[in-house]
Amino acid sequence: MKAFLATLMITTLAALVSSYLLPGVSIDSVSTAMVVALVLALLNAFVKPIIILLTLPVTLITLGFFLIVINMLMIQLAANMVPGFEVENWWAAFWYSILLSLVTGMIQSLVGKPAKEKASE
Repeated sequence: MKAFLATLMITTLAALVSSYLLPGVSIDSVSTAMVVALVLALLNAFVKPIIILLTLPVTLITLGFFLIVINMLMIQLAANMVPGFEVENWWAAFWYSILLSLVTGMIQSLVGKPAKEKASE
């Protein structure tokens, strides 16, 4: 649970930084950024694998580049679900998904990736 919360906080910070750096994407508050991080985590855990499976032929033909479109879709879905999170267009979603991944990776490399908890015996 601690690892999930740490990852959620890192993603929250990355979402805020990315929305600040990128025109076309806005997040109203820190609490909205936390909700965005949680919604993106849930979408990536439950919806994204189904979409990847359904679009596998297109993903293979494009050598994986279609996964960027799927990431854009996840960002747009989150923007539709979370009030206070605005993404103007598909290009903004494209750049936001890339910037969010980069900023998350940079923060995790600075802080250290949260360790997975051991199962209790």
